[in-house]
Amino acid sequence: MLTDPHGRNVSYLRLSITDRCNLRCLYCRPEEWVFIPHEDILTFEEMIELAQAAQSAGVEKLRLTGGEPFVRKGFLSFVERLHTTCPGLDLRITTNGTLLADRVRALTGAGVNRVNISLDTLSREKFRTITGVDGYGRVRAAIEACLAGGIRVKLNVVAVKGVNDDELPEFVDFARTHDLDVRFIEFMPIGRHSRWNRDNYWPAEEILAAVKRLVELDAEARTSRNGGPARMYRIAGSGGRIGVISAVSNHFCATCNRFRVTSDGKLRACLFSDAETDLRAVLRDPGHTEDDLLALFRKAGRDKPLGYELLRARGKNAVCGRVMTAIGG
Repeated sequence: MLTDPHGRNVSYLRLSITDRCNLRCLYCRPEEWVFIPHEDILTFEEMIELAQAAQSAGVEKLRLTGGEPFVRKGFLSFVERLHTTCPGLDLRITTNGTLLADRVRALTGAGVNRVNISLDTLSREKFRTITGVDGYGRVRAAIEACLAGGIRVKLNVVAVKGVNDDELPEFVDFARTHDLDVRFIEFMPIGRHSRWNRDNYWPAEEILAAVKRLVELDAEARTSRNGGPARMYRIAGSGGRIGVISAVSNHFCATCNRFRVTSDGKLRACLFSDAETDLRAVLRDPGHTEDDLLALFRKAGRDKPLGYELLRARGKNAVCGRVMTAIGG
């Protein structure tokens, strides 16, 4: 296992497939964003080698993120190869859902039975405002296709006051009627051009209090060390659940079990820290071995910070320079 000085074991890796995305969400990607050059992006072969090394180091869960992973050519074939090469690895995908609806059968064939879909509104017009694209219908079609195809769906909602706080009743009803998870994620001050401010920040406790005025909730205990940071609540009389991820107001650093690898091969031990370990340089060294990668994993583990300390020290500035689309969430 990869154990850091605070006694935390790393068992969950988030791997960004690409920094490119077909949306331009207002909280994620600045207008002047320049994509990472293609030659600097890890090849699928390098990503598979990286996943094998991570599994050897004790990683049990691998989430593929972006940008938007489905915009990268050959992504589905890569998922199939990854499932074959790393059996036993719990493979998940986070997507905006716009390119997903007709790929559900291929995903289940590749061993994927759970997806996270980012959806910040249930209004078509507001979706266009938030993302810059008229793609709401495609996302709703993807949700329905996943549910019909036996894929468990979690909706990730970035909670932004003044943007989607008025839709809370609709999201709660959507979770209840569709028997799926809706998780509200606190808007985080990430990226040097972050639009985060106190006026648009909607804290988790306010969200939960508002939900409890609408429905009865039953708190659920964590059942897996790889379950992620969300606090989950079952809607009474329903298979649907509501969750909150309180990265700003109520940190979960003590139980953090995650590493992140950007699409250009930089390992980040903490979402809030710009400290990075260069895995790509080792992967492209013809003489490297798996032990060389494992040594970098172990070093990153030894240096893994407590993110809340970085958040507390940031003052009025963004907590890190890289924007979310480049980090991979």
